[in-house]
Amino acid sequence: MTPDALLIPVVLSGGSGTRLWPVSREKHPKQLQPLLGDESLLQNTLRRLEGLPLAAPIIVSNQEYRFITAEQLRQLGLARWALLLEPVGRNTAPALTAAALYATRDGSDPVLLATPADHHIRNVAAFRDAVLLGLPEAERGAVVTFGIIPDRAETGYGYIEARAGGDKAAVRDLLAFAEKPDAAKAQEYVAGGHHLWNSGIFMLRASVWLKAIGGFAPEILAACRKAVEGAKDDGDFVRLDAAAFAASPADSIDYAVMEKLPAAPDMAIPCRVVPLDVGWSDVGAWDALWQAIDRDADGNAVKGDVWLEDSHGNLVIAEHGLVACIGCEDMVVVETADAVLIAPKARTQEVKRIVSRLKAAGRSEVDLHRKVHRPWGWYDGIDSGERFQVKRIVVSPGATLSLQMHHHRAEHWVVVSGTAKVTRGEEIILLSENESTYIPLGVKHRLENPGQIPLEIIEVQSGSYLGEDDIVRFEDNYGR
Repeated sequence: MTPDALLIPVVLSGGSGTRLWPVSREKHPKQLQPLLGDESLLQNTLRRLEGLPLAAPIIVSNQEYRFITAEQLRQLGLARWALLLEPVGRNTAPALTAAALYATRDGSDPVLLATPADHHIRNVAAFRDAVLLGLPEAERGAVVTFGIIPDRAETGYGYIEARAGGDKAAVRDLLAFAEKPDAAKAQEYVAGGHHLWNSGIFMLRASVWLKAIGGFAPEILAACRKAVEGAKDDGDFVRLDAAAFAASPADSIDYAVMEKLPAAPDMAIPCRVVPLDVGWSDVGAWDALWQAIDRDADGNAVKGDVWLEDSHGNLVIAEHGLVACIGCEDMVVVETADAVLIAPKARTQEVKRIVSRLKAAGRSEVDLHRKVHRPWGWYDGIDSGERFQVKRIVVSPGATLSLQMHHHRAEHWVVVSGTAKVTRGEEIILLSENESTYIPLGVKHRLENPGQIPLEIIEVQSGSYLGEDDIVRFEDNYGR
């Protein structure tokens, strides 16, 4: 690569993944979940890029889950990264535009590898080879797309039409993008051999993207330019200017630019396709996850404490307890601590209807799991009833909760393991295992873990109102 052609991964990680409810929640979405292995889909996305000639990645995420995203990046051991925070969701075109503007702020013109954070690729080595194959084209100013060689007539994906070529693995000219087809058209595409699934992965110079988005959607470019110019970088996060970014129209990379580009010769931007045969899945719904997971001799894909009897072709996930299935055929069963989904595998695209109804009803299960991650650790809502709530709280070594006060509840803390440093009014108390304290209503308090191991406590709240919005913060290390 030439010195000015750094390859910067741009990982688009702002989606909510409602079709994978109840595992995916709006404030803890699918890309942050370990759906395939021990690491999250976001972590898997960055792992598969290891070995490529990369600069520090740019991750574009929603500010709602900034802390858990940052923690997952730290777990990967990355030396550097930039975490751009969207104040509101505006789809992928503004996200990539903000990333391109940020990447060129020092006058360089790197090659960007834009990829969703929530896809699965089985053959990682072949994917890296494909990136290296397309890289010279991107360096020369082309838009490089990655098209999945279809193994079935799929109606749920968009397609890319590529110019016929003798070598199916070679870089080919991109002729057109096609919308999601009906069954007959999908069969025609697959039989013809010139159409590939659109993976949503693109590689191009930052200047090429900015030229394209400026030509096709200048209002997006203008809004994002103001959002990046007005961004605040506090070291951990790059916070895009909220008002400017919110003024951007919402649009996808495909609709805003890619579908228009092949038919716009005046742009003078060549379009190329690298065919991929890498075991790709967009993990868009539970049936797609079933296809991506290894299955047993009966076609069952299971995760967790699952027992099956006379059952075939099922996806069964047990996150919290034992799940047993008898005589189930082609079903999806997903159990979490606070919700269970049961649906025919062929109807899992309809999960978003349930999510919409739950959201309209104001149900908290749409937003958060019972186990809620915080920058200092996490808590699990064990039990609740009229005027009481019980939580298991784990505070990471060296972490500190905010100095806060509640108007409507008192709290009892019992240390299960570790050491707690408690601020209670004017007092500073050190508590060890099996010791406890009481925080009266209206008293300023803070919980800290001064030790080298996680601090675990049981918190019992009592009062007339127990909502998370009954917190008055006076000091906070995390800027909340």
